[in-house]
Amino acid sequence: MPRPRKPASPFRYFNSSPEVIRLVVLMYVRFPLSLRNVEDLLFERGIDICHETVRLWWNRFGPLFAGEVRRKRVSHMRGFRHWRWHLDEMYVKLNGEMVYLWRAVDHEGEVLESYVTKSRDKAAALTFMKKALKRHGSPEAITTDGLRSYRAAMNELGNAEKQEVGRWANNRVENSHLPFRRRERAMLRFRQMKTLQRFASVHANVHNHFSLERHLTDRQTYRERRSAALAEWQVLAG
Repeated sequence: MPRPRKPASPFRYFNSSPEVIRLVVLMYVRFPLSLRNVEDLLFERGIDICHETVRLWWNRFGPLFAGEVRRKRVSHMRGFRHWRWHLDEMYVKLNGEMVYLWRAVDHEGEVLESYVTKSRDKAAALTFMKKALKRHGSPEAITTDGLRSYRAAMNELGNAEKQEVGRWANNRVENSHLPFRRRERAMLRFRQMKTLQRFASVHANVHNHFSLERHLTDRQTYRERRSAALAEWQVLAG
């Protein structure tokens, strides 16, 4: 019987080490830095690369690393039925045109799903909710704002009884927009819907992985969790 082949390394065609590539992707996606900011910070560490190399690496490896983080979390949380989801849509400008970034956030503030559309109607809400439900399962309750597209989509899905609407009830997802807005300003906005969709998905998963609820724990616990998250990142992105 032939031996099963070992999966080929995604780094096999690159001269740089996997450790450097992981560091570049982590710095660019996790922190509000521009391509040239990352280039300058790495140069101070003795790593001389071009900002276009930073762009190439995050485009190539960002979705790969984020997919590993997402698969691990989905497999762990899919059977958890006491989830409370918060849904909201935020506007993003692409070359002067308004598009909408739909986001689903759980009760812990972690982004579950991101989806970009040109419209904010029932069809867009239905597609977004089907995508989130298929990947993550059904939550116990879904909190939304007063947009009627949510009610119409949930009526079609048959889970309208799970919807909750309140004036301050959706602050969880409103606050989750802030890291993405900071990142958007650092990137001087986006140019294409494809780029926006890719970056929103990658940024959400990397941000989730390093979201350690710093304000709820003491310093020692936070340091232990931060070290564990970084060690796990190095394994997942290996």
